[in-house]
Amino acid sequence: MPRFSVIVPVHKVQGFLRECLDSVLEQSFTDLEVIAVDDRSPDGCGAILDEYAAADPRVRVLHLADNVGLGRARNAGIPYATGDFLLFLDSDDTFTPGALRAMADRLDESGDPDVLVFDYARTFWWGGTRRNVLARVLAEAGEGTFTAAEHPEILQLLMVVWNKAYRRDFVERHGFRFPPGYYEDTPWTFPVLLSAERIATLDRICLAYRQRRQGNILSTTSRKHFDVHDQYERVFAFVDSRPALAGWRSYLHGKMGEHCLDILGKPDRLPEADKAEFFRRTADLFRKHRPPGPVPVDLRVLEQGYPAYRARQQAARAAKTAGRRGRQAGAWAAGRAGHAWSALHERRPLDPHLAVYSAFSHRGVLGDPAAVYRAARELAPHIRGVWVVREDQVPSLPPGIEYVVPDSAGYREVVARATYLVNNVNWPGALAKRPGSVHIHTHQGTPLKYMGADLLHKPGARHGLDVPQMLRRADRWDYSLVANRHAELVWERAYPCGFTSLRTGSPRNDVLVGAKPDDGDAVRARLGVPAGHRVVLYAPTRRDYVRGGHAERFDLARFAEDLGEGHTLVVRLHPSLADGPARGFGLTELHRRGVLVDATDEPHVEELMLASDVLVTDYSALMFDYANLDRPIVVHADDWGTYAASRGAYFDITAEPPGQVSRSYRQLVWLFASGAWEDEEATRMRTEFRARFCEFDDGRASERVVRALMLGERAEAVPRVPSPVSARGVLAPS
Repeated sequence: MPRFSVIVPVHKVQGFLRECLDSVLEQSFTDLEVIAVDDRSPDGCGAILDEYAAADPRVRVLHLADNVGLGRARNAGIPYATGDFLLFLDSDDTFTPGALRAMADRLDESGDPDVLVFDYARTFWWGGTRRNVLARVLAEAGEGTFTAAEHPEILQLLMVVWNKAYRRDFVERHGFRFPPGYYEDTPWTFPVLLSAERIATLDRICLAYRQRRQGNILSTTSRKHFDVHDQYERVFAFVDSRPALAGWRSYLHGKMGEHCLDILGKPDRLPEADKAEFFRRTADLFRKHRPPGPVPVDLRVLEQGYPAYRARQQAARAAKTAGRRGRQAGAWAAGRAGHAWSALHERRPLDPHLAVYSAFSHRGVLGDPAAVYRAARELAPHIRGVWVVREDQVPSLPPGIEYVVPDSAGYREVVARATYLVNNVNWPGALAKRPGSVHIHTHQGTPLKYMGADLLHKPGARHGLDVPQMLRRADRWDYSLVANRHAELVWERAYPCGFTSLRTGSPRNDVLVGAKPDDGDAVRARLGVPAGHRVVLYAPTRRDYVRGGHAERFDLARFAEDLGEGHTLVVRLHPSLADGPARGFGLTELHRRGVLVDATDEPHVEELMLASDVLVTDYSALMFDYANLDRPIVVHADDWGTYAASRGAYFDITAEPPGQVSRSYRQLVWLFASGAWEDEEATRMRTEFRARFCEFDDGRASERVVRALMLGERAEAVPRVPSPVSARGVLAPS
């Protein structure tokens, strides 16, 4: 008996069907069966299903004699299911990689609940991906099981059938089946969740919910949406037949009103001529099932008639338009006032004892600017240091940090009067460079991928970037800090501006140079790494050829397992992916279960490097910093050709790597299993890489910046060893 029975109703989806079936059959968890129900599809779906059934014994196909609709096609598949749990997958949707393994593990952990609710992401026809906006409900439910009464927020989730796994004997015991109609998920989901004695959640994106440009029944303008009224009648009938559920009537009454008004309010659902009738039908249903007690404010319009509803809608639209215009006017007025305020301060002399710092678009005291700030406090205490920090980042600031919030009066004052401005990204365009001010640009590491003006030759990579504006802002730089001659040449090429390159080394790398083996012990303890474990830091970069930037190269759970006992896998995604859906595709859940450590939110990447024993990356600039530790680095380059073609690279990292290179997941695992990741060849490659790219990093970069640029001392030469030059030249674009 398989663990999962995946029931797939199929009708007119021949363009998506193979992708759907492959997403199931190619799962790493294989204890499953697929019951595909051909709902008399008029296209080639039936033949595709038969082809899959002939190739894989886990696939069973039912060809229905008549088209019965989505719900009853699912019903047709249920009697043939033999798995412990039922899953319903619409034939234009897909499971995400590793989804069934994550479900199976969560079911084992929670003791086979009646229902497991998992997360999903909408994938749009134009390429975008958006996670379920109520994903927090799954995380807040906790690790145990519960009933709907104990955690009613679970009913706030989308009332669909396909984001849940159902224990088959629970479904059979209650006799749950789908009624005919277009909103058939509603009279299934409410009764199931209200009847379940044990519900568990999985805070992981397991399903990609395809948002088709055309063809989605519920996004079609027609009278079919009147079906929602009949489906709620079925929900109320179910509750009425079970006195124990009587307490839910008031809640369901409100949900019904909200749902119907939502349909009515969407411009693409109902024909304009039918909206008044839909409102009247909704109002009748609302009145018929109204429980005792007050009506929620937002639903009172159902008791006031359709003209009142239309008036409310028109008022809401007018208020929205007025609010938008008011915000635009306010922003214009604030901008004028800000310019006037800045002009006032610009008539005052520069303060020679004032330095303003920012890092990563005002995210906090981080990176190279933070290292310079700390050195300035020690070597030049007479220079007041003020940070520009976003308001949402203020609570995480270390104690004693003086700061201003962007666009505030305090911000305008300090940036207008500061002599020193230190940043690792460009300052906003409105900030004018005053004569005598010193703009110090630290960058964010050594560049491998194309930057600045070089992106003009890569239209896909520069999408959304205004390169000429970027260069105009870079015209304000006085000094560009570099860690090696490669970076010096790249920055002068990518930013053809009037700055001076300063061979200081990277200030943030000072803590890495000469680091001791136990320097990361405190961080390891904070991350929960067991004593004696080898820490493998996996730090992939973003992909410009994928919308959203996230491309999962391999199964993280499998990698953690393949590393074996005595290893802890620590994962740090690119900062630009921290707030998107990327972590929902399994990383968050794996962290919760202790399979790995998600360190994406760790603010100081230097600490993670100190805490690790080996770095696995692809094309992240982190490798250049990590080389200062003289610890093994493995480059996983399974898509190097695509990456280099789409983004552009200054040299071939697979030909001149900092360590062993893997071209496939199998090869990556072999490198660790065989010990090749730290063999003599790996050491030789790392030594050459260090000589070339760590040549100015000597542990005194921050001091060198402060002494040369703030104290006016003569910049000393950086002690270094000769750098071996690539056979293709110091700068060899690919």
